[in-house]
Amino acid sequence: MDFRAALLDQTQAFGELIRDADPSTPVPTCPDWTLNQLFRHVGRGNRWAAQIVAERRSQPLNPRDVRDGRPPEDPDAAIDWLNGGVQQLLTAVDQVGSDARVWTFLGPRPAGFWIRRRLHEVLVHFADAALASGADFDPAPELAADAISEWIELTVVQADKHAPPVDRGRTLHLHATESDLGPTGEWTIGNDEHGLSWSHDHGKGDVALRGPVRDLLLAIMRRRQAPELDIEVFGDEAMWDAWLQRTPF
Repeated sequence: MDFRAALLDQTQAFGELIRDADPSTPVPTCPDWTLNQLFRHVGRGNRWAAQIVAERRSQPLNPRDVRDGRPPEDPDAAIDWLNGGVQQLLTAVDQVGSDARVWTFLGPRPAGFWIRRRLHEVLVHFADAALASGADFDPAPELAADAISEWIELTVVQADKHAPPVDRGRTLHLHATESDLGPTGEWTIGNDEHGLSWSHDHGKGDVALRGPVRDLLLAIMRRRQAPELDIEVFGDEAMWDAWLQRTPF
């Protein structure tokens, strides 16, 4: 997948969705936020990541210190500001090199990490905006699948060892119904003597969810509950509930 092109495309689509909606619309999946606040959060977040990369920071950047971190009042200028933040990130990665180590919330990582991370941040907030405004949310299956993979990767790395999202000796399985995805449409998360890990292996989990990849993404990101979606849940449903409770973001 071309993460750079996808980040540009998703950010543009997100901006146009916000432009066409009432900016004061509440966003139920981001409590106490409006579409305008969601827009500002996404735009500033891209500039935050761009500044981290450009400065090759080894320490976090306070969001208040992001240069040009507020959008202009004019709607067209605000859209340019949003899209310009993405271009700043891509330019920064090119300038320092995608393999240059910079600060991330997971510890030092190659600068290119931020392109994929910001892509999926925008994608999920596009879902927030679509759900709030009644618009369609229909990402390309391969994009939604990679967003699930990235979220599981982050969850496994950051898991609380004292309250892991999957208990020792148990497994959770997700299975997208889009056959074209192949192995990338399946995810198995387990916890064995080596700790928490995940793979694209096919298997039978103690709990398994099966449905369209878009719906699996909305469910695992807590944007919708599984019973509200076209998802079948097999096995120990309490284990799925525990996963959601133990994977805050």
